[in-house]
Amino acid sequence: MGPRDYVLCADEKTSIQVRRCRHPSLPPGAGRPMYVEHEYQRGGTWAYLAAWDVRRAKVFGSCEAKTGIAPFERLVAQVMRHEPYRSAQRVFWIVDNGSGHRGQPAVARLQARRSQATLVYTPIHASWLNQIEIYFSIVQRKVLTPKPLPQPDRRQGSPVPLSGHDEGTASPFQWTFTRRDLHRLLAKLAHRSQRLAA
Repeated sequence: MGPRDYVLCADEKTSIQVRRCRHPSLPPGAGRPMYVEHEYQRGGTWAYLAAWDVRRAKVFGSCEAKTGIAPFERLVAQVMRHEPYRSAQRVFWIVDNGSGHRGQPAVARLQARRSQATLVYTPIHASWLNQIEIYFSIVQRKVLTPKPLPQPDRRQGSPVPLSGHDEGTASPFQWTFTRRDLHRLLAKLAHRSQRLAA
């Protein structure tokens, strides 16, 4: 990869429930945990679409009523109008095989609008290889689980305050599972399969 090439990991976090609690949660106090209100009203579900720049630790996100081709294209447009992506030589989009960006039609749509953008698919049933999933797990633990999500404003983009809040201190995720670890694991699994077959 050259200096004008960028990698973005993108995906959707679906079925985020909007809940309005009757009373606000109380923060932890001396000798007691946080109290979370258990009575709430449902406000529907939303999807959070996000793109993570793995080199720059920058997150772009938007809140959508549903996933699909148009929401994914809006996310791509949101990212690609910013520098350095607008003038990049190549921008690789790492995605899974979701309905909004699946197959050759999605590749053709993206190339027709943005010739420098290329879709790169994770293997089927291996979307966990996409680093945006690490970001989504952080969002789930730090933002969505401990407290209710109010009705998001689509004009503001991200329903998740974490994406703007932590950007100043964020750094790229570092994989600790190496290629050598993978080869050891595959050899171990092959050995186990041979033993079971015998």
